Amino acid sequence: MKLLPLPLPPLLSRLPRPPRLSSALLGATVLELAVLAGHLAVYPFGLTPERRPPTRPTGTEPGSGGATALPATATTVAAPPPVVLLHGFIDNRSVFLLLRRALIRNGHDHGHHRHRHLESLNYSPLTRDIRAAAGLLGRHVEEICARTGHHRVDIVGHSLGGLIARYYVQRLGGDRRVRTLVTLGTPHGGTAVAPGAGIHPIVRQMRAGSSVIEELRAPAPGCRTRFVSFWSELDQVMVPAETACVDHPDLDAVNVRVTGIGHLALPVHPTVAAAIREALDAPVTGADTAPADGAASVA
Repeated sequence: MKLLPLPLPPLLSRLPRPPRLSSALLGATVLELAVLAGHLAVYPFGLTPERRPPTRPTGTEPGSGGATALPATATTVAAPPPVVLLHGFIDNRSVFLLLRRALIRNGHDHGHHRHRHLESLNYSPLTRDIRAAAGLLGRHVEEICARTGHHRVDIVGHSLGGLIARYYVQRLGGDRRVRTLVTLGTPHGGTAVAPGAGIHPIVRQMRAGSSVIEELRAPAPGCRTRFVSFWSELDQVMVPAETACVDHPDLDAVNVRVTGIGHLALPVHPTVAAAIREALDAPVTGADTAPADGAASVA
């Protein structure tokens, strides 16, 4: 007896077929899982604040609110600005373990021995407002400048950390202190993917249309900070992916497209680390020129 195929119900026949998982997305997903496993292993070591040398009261820097500062010696002037590393939501400084090593190693490349001072800041997962976190970041930056003798710093922020740093720069006058702000997978335009948005208020602030995102759309004439934003088309946390780009007419911004990796891999991938080093090593003067279209890419 010949069996005849049963016809599909009308509703099921109209359902779209599930999209095929591209090899690039599959590879990025596997890498994300590997990065997550590694990060969970080192996460406990980043729960405590980083040890910092005490401030030596050798002088007071103008405009620092009475904070003490080291004298500007030839060594501090020749050294690059301190780099502040700021983690993302429900994370800690351990996420920058590999990037930190890469940046320190770069300070000794080619026999130059340019010591790069790095500090990782932890903010509490109980922080409920980006504005408050940005204010705390500002106080940390003032303390770092007072302690190191530098007038400006560079900041590298992953995800929410980049948004906190941008708010400090753009809305709290932080452009006076921040030379270059590098962001990695940061929802500059707000993301549609915000897990727990109905529970945690700081996550709601990362969504498109939030009051914080709208404040960052406001004019920012004369902002002195240079922005370098790394974004990936395979970042499943940034929806749409281009929301991780800085798009503001008043800001000096370059958006760097990263291919083949996802959200968690951005702070640990060696190619991204090399591009971050280049961004931090580039001089910031009136003679600096950005790409004509304000964009770049790394593989």
